[in-house]
Amino acid sequence: MEKQLIYHFVNDDELLCISNKIKEMEKTTAGEICVSIKEKRSLLEKRKSLRELAEKEFFKLGVANTKDKTGILIFLLLEDRKFYILADSGINAKVQQETWDKIKDEMQHKFSKGEFCKGLIFGVDEVGKILNRHFPVRPNDTNELSNKITLD
Repeated sequence: MEKQLIYHFVNDDELLCISNKIKEMEKTTAGEICVSIKEKRSLLEKRKSLRELAEKEFFKLGVANTKDKTGILIFLLLEDRKFYILADSGINAKVQQETWDKIKDEMQHKFSKGEFCKGLIFGVDEVGKILNRHFPVRPNDTNELSNKITLD
């Protein structure tokens, strides 16, 4: 299936910039940041909530399998113009939901101005700073998940 809708929001260079921001932020934290952009729901997903779709992607990408439960997913559903930030239990034990809501609000503000790439880079940057504060990089840290954006 060829991806068409995604290119109304970002181009290949911007996708690379976002991936590079993930790589940069993960150098300072033991946490793992994933970004997944889904163009539209499948027929079987029509009745699922955005959170349910994010949870499905969270497990599919292996975010739930990080060593210390320090993975976080920024999941976007383009067709619905919605997104969800889903953190694993290790992060949620230390970071309140209001923190993610503030990041989400600022990302939404940038998206509403047509600044899709800036919104995603802002989100990755803020998430990275929070992960660094609570889960600083360790000497034996390995990159557990790909820094590439998942397009579906």
